[in-house]
Amino acid sequence: MTLHPNGLETDASLHRRIEKLERINAALMSHVERSMDQRGSAYSLFQTAIMLEGRVRTRTEELTGLMHRLERSNEALAAAKEEAETANRSKTRFLAAASHDLLQPVNAARLSISALADLDVPPEARIIAGQVDRGLQTIEDLIKTLLDISKLDAGIVRPQIQPVFLPDLLAELAESFKPFAERKGLRLSLRCPDVTVTSDVMLLQRILQNLVSNAVRYTSVGGIVLAARRRSGGIRIEVTDTGCGIAAEECDLVFDEFFRGGARTGSGEEPGLGLGLSIVRRMAQALDHPLRLRSRIGHGTRVALTLPVSTIPAAVAPPAPVATRLSGAHLLVVENDPSTSDALARLLQNWDARVSTFRDLAGVRAAVEAGAPRPDILVLDYHLDDGACGLDVANYLRAAHADPVPVIVTTADHSDAVEDRVTAAGAELVHKPIKPAQLRSLLTYMLA
Repeated sequence: MTLHPNGLETDASLHRRIEKLERINAALMSHVERSMDQRGSAYSLFQTAIMLEGRVRTRTEELTGLMHRLERSNEALAAAKEEAETANRSKTRFLAAASHDLLQPVNAARLSISALADLDVPPEARIIAGQVDRGLQTIEDLIKTLLDISKLDAGIVRPQIQPVFLPDLLAELAESFKPFAERKGLRLSLRCPDVTVTSDVMLLQRILQNLVSNAVRYTSVGGIVLAARRRSGGIRIEVTDTGCGIAAEECDLVFDEFFRGGARTGSGEEPGLGLGLSIVRRMAQALDHPLRLRSRIGHGTRVALTLPVSTIPAAVAPPAPVATRLSGAHLLVVENDPSTSDALARLLQNWDARVSTFRDLAGVRAAVEAGAPRPDILVLDYHLDDGACGLDVANYLRAAHADPVPVIVTTADHSDAVEDRVTAAGAELVHKPIKPAQLRSLLTYMLA
């Protein structure tokens, strides 16, 4: 420090002290400002964190609410699905029971008509009998198709996948439809390589029968081609016709129940039930066989079904039985429906067979105890009165005779449980309405 002679600091010394104090003050102010900025940033961050936490909480509450609503919606959907499946199963059980009761009188009527046709009647009576039989066949087809659709919708039908030798199946199909095609002046051509496919033989046969039947029904000029071709590792079966065709806007609708397009109903052919393609689609879906339809009005329709090729050869089918007369054969019939029993007895007697008819096991037991001779074949209705089963009669007679008696079981019940029980009993199953030619062929085969 520099002092003035009178003891005071000089101006230079004061200026230096002021500059020093200013520097110290500036440093202190800078420190204070930095501290304020840091406190301000921390506060701002704190405010931002609080704001973000509020937003996260709001979004979380919204997401939680949406999840709860989704869970409730899924529960409602699951309950609705279960309710629909229960309703489907109930519908199937009802249709199965109703079809049994409806097919019983149809069965009796068809057997009576068949017996009438075997008699010496005027030509006019045969024509009327044929018309009645065709009407009954339509009723039978409708009942069976509705039952099939119900089973497919309920998921009851379980395809029995196996190797199928395609040429044999298609040749048999073409042979069965050729008379109907020729009657209309149509050509029915078949093209098929030697190939084995993987499918359910019964369902596949039903699909192709419906497709060929539709092609014949709605074709007036030209013909139908039933062809199988190799395509990208699989086999495509095509049914192509030169019929009236289907309008573009109706190509999807033809697979709906009871739909019959304008061009098809106006073809002059007797209209079908409108169920053939509906059941074709369901069966194809059950088999996982892709189905495609292409059509042009006035040019025709092509329906294609794609199947996988099988690496396993198909089993050789046993030869079909040949029908002959049943002269002298003793047939024991157990049928609780009087009209069906009478019609079946007349039909069998027309085939020169001896027939004994009963309503239940009690009647059979009384006849055996009275010394009735052993029958050659049993023809038993599965469902008898009071919950009894026709197989009880078979068990009783098999126990009463040393050698087994061949058994045919008839029923309008198409359930797997009935088929399994009949098969386990070693009996042959014939579904009602009974087809006389089928029954006669089976009887003669079993008597051979």
